This record gives sequence, structure tokens and C-alpha cells, in this order.
Amino acid sequence: DAAAMQSLGRSVASLLRAGDLVVAAGPLGAGKTTFTQGLAEGLAVDGAVISPTFVLSRVHPSADGRPTLVHVDAYRLGSRAEVDDIDLETDLADAVLVAEWGAGLVEQLTDRWLEVTVRRATGHDAQEADQATREIEVAAVGEWEPAAERLSALSDLLRRELP
Repeated sequence: DAAAMQSLGRSVASLLRAGDLVVAAGPLGAGKTTFTQGLAEGLAVDGAVISPTFVLSRVHPSADGRPTLVHVDAYRLGSRAEVDDIDLETDLADAVLVAEWGAGLVEQLTDRWLEVTVRRATGHDAQEADQATREIEVAAVGEWEPAAERLSALSDLLRRELP
């Protein structure tokens, strides 16, 4: 449910470092922003985290020296050239970048990233959506350094967080 998505985001945040890219995929309303809200809480960022659909990108500095969160909604971006136009590689060096709807568009920014795919059970109306069961798939792509240590921690975390 939504609370578990936020909890998962908080836990995943503990494994992230400046320069990490998280590509969040899933249909509208699946929980990508909810996951990102938890991740933002785990990074201790300032301010509320809402979907950046209309502004494309929001920057959330950390309150305690952890990496800044750059939250991107690539839904309206049609090409990698449009991603280049918003200059995300500049932000990536000192931040954790979460790109909703970013699959196929943002991977050129780095040679390593996490793909978090969220699927929500169907048949729920808008009022039930926050409580709907979700299926989460997490994949590390490329050299997510140090791969062995962080991937082992991620695997352990997912086993604890998700039944």
C-alpha cells in the first residue's frame, strides 16, 4: 500500500549516494511519486515532494548534508535531446536523481542506475488507490558501485520490506 511504498523509499534512500540515478517506471497512479516521497524523507530533504509533471524537474536540497534529490517527471519529454535540454547531468554529480517515466530517456546520463518498476493491482477506484496492493521490481543496471555490497544490502532490504 502507499505507506509501504513510502517505507520502501526511505529504506532505499539509505543505500543511495550522490551520482545515483533511479528510474521509476509504472502506469499512472502506480506509486512512483509515493515511493519518491519516502526516498526524499530518507534523504532528509527540505519541503514537500510532489509530482513535477508540469515543471519537469524539482530540486530538493537535503537538510543535513546528504545528497540533494532531483525529482524529474519525463512523461512529457519525447526524446533524449529534450532530456539533454534540461541539463540533468550537471545535477547528477552532486545529487540523487529520480526520473519518473524516464525509461529509454535518461539512461545516457550514467552507466549505472536502479530501475524501480511499480505495478498496482487493477480494479481499484481512486479512493482505494492508496491502499491497493503493488508489485515492485528492482533491478540494478550497470556498475552500481560498490555493486556487491550495495546490491546485497538492497536484496536484504527488499526481503525485509516486502513480504
